[in-house]
Amino acid sequence: MVPDPAAAGPERAADAARVLDRTKLLAARLRAAGAQPYLASALYSLTVVPSHGVPTMGVDRHWRCYVNPAFVVATPVHELAAVWVHEVAHLLRDHHRRATLVAPEMRHDHHRVNIAQDCEINDDISSLPSNAMRPALFGLPDGQLFEQYLPGIPPTPDAPECGSGAHGRQMPWESSAAARVSAVEADAIRRQTAQELRAYAKARGRLPGGWRRWADEILEPTVDWRRALTGAVREAASWASGAVDYTYARPSRRGAAVPRVVLPRLRRPMPRVAVVVDTSGSMGDDELRAVLGEVAGVLRAVGVGRNRVTVLSCDADVHAVRRVNTVGDVVLAGGGGTDMRAGIDQALRGAERPHIVIVLTDGHTPWPAARPGNVRVIAGLVGENAPEPPSWMEAVYIPLAELTAPGR
Repeated sequence: MVPDPAAAGPERAADAARVLDRTKLLAARLRAAGAQPYLASALYSLTVVPSHGVPTMGVDRHWRCYVNPAFVVATPVHELAAVWVHEVAHLLRDHHRRATLVAPEMRHDHHRVNIAQDCEINDDISSLPSNAMRPALFGLPDGQLFEQYLPGIPPTPDAPECGSGAHGRQMPWESSAAARVSAVEADAIRRQTAQELRAYAKARGRLPGGWRRWADEILEPTVDWRRALTGAVREAASWASGAVDYTYARPSRRGAAVPRVVLPRLRRPMPRVAVVVDTSGSMGDDELRAVLGEVAGVLRAVGVGRNRVTVLSCDADVHAVRRVNTVGDVVLAGGGGTDMRAGIDQALRGAERPHIVIVLTDGHTPWPAARPGNVRVIAGLVGENAPEPPSWMEAVYIPLAELTAPGR
């Protein structure tokens, strides 16, 4: 039981509000580490800095925790423990870096960003003060990331202030004199915490959903599918361009040295690409057009000209085969079952056999039993539950959430 300074008179209470009660504050940190031991390493990496400028508690990106002494006096230990967890969560989830990636029209309002970040954290914390920001206050569901909450957060005058370690904006009370944690050390703390969190979940079987997702992302980071697709197409295009062969269509310039003999000339083909699009009932037009737009950008970046790309829309049969100049020219027909073998076969039977076939599908389809000749096949698998394609095929997994996110 922590004695109430106000019971000893107003002067004693005023003195306590001016001097940080480290015993109470550190007891709260000990309680937080005991309740969530997987956060202990991160909690004890924070450097405490007393400050009358910060309204309650806040962090900067260097893992300094600024604490208002009056807030410590007024807050019960169990709530202080929850605030410790809240503040370290901003740093573990790398909120200050992620805040720089949101749309500029939202990024400038750091109060809204802070509220959205608090909503991401607080749906997993039960002992926070009653005025803590939660998704339900704004009619939003639990379990989302702050980037998803941000569009639904209105400008709020009575907003929290968790410091630059949350929203990224430097605050007046933040000091450069106290000990700091480097970016490399911070990444090591995040990884160690994620490993301890996973070990705790394996032993106890109980873990807040937000922390579980965060640990999975740290230990098994999501690959940027656009970069993966670009790399796969670039490598396949280099492979096709390197397939040098002889041709008699254009005689060799060295033929003049050998009268009455026609010598062939070396030929380096420019890669041709066929894009087979799954238009079955399980694939939505909006998602397909979004993926096609990305694929068009990838092909331009790799240097595959528009006149060397054919797009085929296919479900259980091929409904439309067109050579297109823009994504808007694509005919998305079909809507029945799914068999991408039909689209691949049609692409290979064309007048100009492609060097690369890109198949955009949810993956619920039969595949050819073996690689179709000297052709590279890349599967762009749309959705979180796409099954694995055959091992001879290159696979790029495309999260559906990225295609349907606001602003895309």
